[in-house]
Amino acid sequence: MAKVRKLITRNEWSISSREMQDILNSTHDAVVAVNQQGIIVLINTAAERLLGITAQEAYGEYAKEKIPGSRLHCVLETGKPELNQRQETGSASILTSRMPVWDAANRIVGAVAVFRDMTEMRQLAEEITCVKEMKKLLEAIINTTQDVISVVDDQGKIILVNPAYTRLIGMRQEEVLGKPPTIDIRQGESVHLSAMQSMEAVWGVPLKVGPASREVMVSAAPLIVDGRLRGSVAVVHEIQEGRYLPEQRQSRYTFEDIVARGAAMKAAVENARRAAVTPATVLLTGESGTGKELFAHAIHSGSQRKARRFVRVNCAAIPETLLESELFGYEPGAFSGALKNGKKGLFEEADGGTLFLDEIGEIMPSIQVKLLRVLQEREIIRVGGVRALELDVRIIAATNQNLEKAVEKGDFRKDLYYRINVFPISIPPLRQRTGDLPQLIRHLLTRLNREYGRSVQSIAEEAAAVLAAHDWPGNVRELENVLGRTLINMRFNEYTILTTHLPPLSAAATREKSALPDAAMACRTLAQTVEEAERSAITATLAERGGNRTETASSLNISLRTLYYKLEKYGITGSAG
Repeated sequence: MAKVRKLITRNEWSISSREMQDILNSTHDAVVAVNQQGIIVLINTAAERLLGITAQEAYGEYAKEKIPGSRLHCVLETGKPELNQRQETGSASILTSRMPVWDAANRIVGAVAVFRDMTEMRQLAEEITCVKEMKKLLEAIINTTQDVISVVDDQGKIILVNPAYTRLIGMRQEEVLGKPPTIDIRQGESVHLSAMQSMEAVWGVPLKVGPASREVMVSAAPLIVDGRLRGSVAVVHEIQEGRYLPEQRQSRYTFEDIVARGAAMKAAVENARRAAVTPATVLLTGESGTGKELFAHAIHSGSQRKARRFVRVNCAAIPETLLESELFGYEPGAFSGALKNGKKGLFEEADGGTLFLDEIGEIMPSIQVKLLRVLQEREIIRVGGVRALELDVRIIAATNQNLEKAVEKGDFRKDLYYRINVFPISIPPLRQRTGDLPQLIRHLLTRLNREYGRSVQSIAEEAAAVLAAHDWPGNVRELENVLGRTLINMRFNEYTILTTHLPPLSAAATREKSALPDAAMACRTLAQTVEEAERSAITATLAERGGNRTETASSLNISLRTLYYKLEKYGITGSAG
């Protein structure tokens, strides 16, 4: 230290102020300074830590002797800076810059080295390189597989799709990356969101995807790393056989998914619970959109068959010419275009499980006869076959028609009606269970928030009153549609539904109600009131669609066959569409 004091006294080095020392000690980078003779006159705390020497040991010593690899003496000799040089000091890897210090007379009076430990940064760089190489390897594997794969992150945004995805789905990477996983779905619910919500794998969910509405089966599993949800990965398989192949999987819903606060809905749920534990055939009745399929799923989930297949078929969606072969299957060569090995029917697919016949009232009389045989004899005969196949299938049927009137008119077999009406369950329309509306809204918002990437938490009293005053001719399906459009109308930073966010509600039921005096309404039975509402809704929609019956059926969410039946029933005329 005596040498340092002498140098300072002679003013050969003027960087000895307490303030400057404090500043240098507070910096993260290590700093060492030498005078014109190469003697250390300054060393900060970071340099002490990095070099493993104390300031007391360093001051007054030559840097080239005290600091291995130091080239400050070279900088003093050449007057040239040495920037970003690697310097090995023990186990540390140092990146240093050495610069000469000039006085006012342009003379070299010393040199300064500023350096930092690059060991951690080098290790991090190696890890990053390893991660990048692994990422490239995984991407190469995913891109070369023929399986259709998509991956979403924990925010529910698509981060990866492979070429097989773009070929099958028909959408380019740039169209889906960064978007919610519902972007490619045309019918059904996202398995990514289901897997992330339940934290469990989801298997064999049928969906319609892409611009062409391809029918596919999708399975997804959550990505959990160190106990934390990081996203989801899904694998898609195209349904190759049978354009009209229905859902063949485990049921998705249980009784816990049914909102029931009012007495009417509670009674329906209680009846369904009792039916679930029996093998009896169940007939679910109720208007379109009341949740008949939800009840069917729940009954299967609550039965002893819950581990077996739940097969759903919409009888109104399958062309009449294909319905028989789809239900009962066919033998090889049964008809032109038949598969050479024949094909299982839906009854065989559901063997041991449950077959849900939705819109059973749409089945033609010739099929009704064969369906009656299945229920009576518990066996089927394939199209073109002669051998009876014994089956163990539980039947759940559903319809929005009045089957008793259809029986009276001869459109539905009386013996079949009594066979399927073993355990009838009537599901009330939404207008008769308005007490359930607040809970239904909360329930639907939870799912819609996931689908639309929103965080809507509540609904203002005025908006709730508007929804409560509506008659909901489309029932829960209409409510879901209205809430979905409401979320679209809201900004991302809005969390409460206001009346301004609500879309225009259908006024058909309101017009019908206002056209009838209260006394007349009071004198009508429920069936008469429903018929009047149906007649009014069909008439209004037909007028709005310019008499186009196809568009009218689509708008009312009923089949064209059902529309023709109701037009004849109510004596409604209009131009054919």
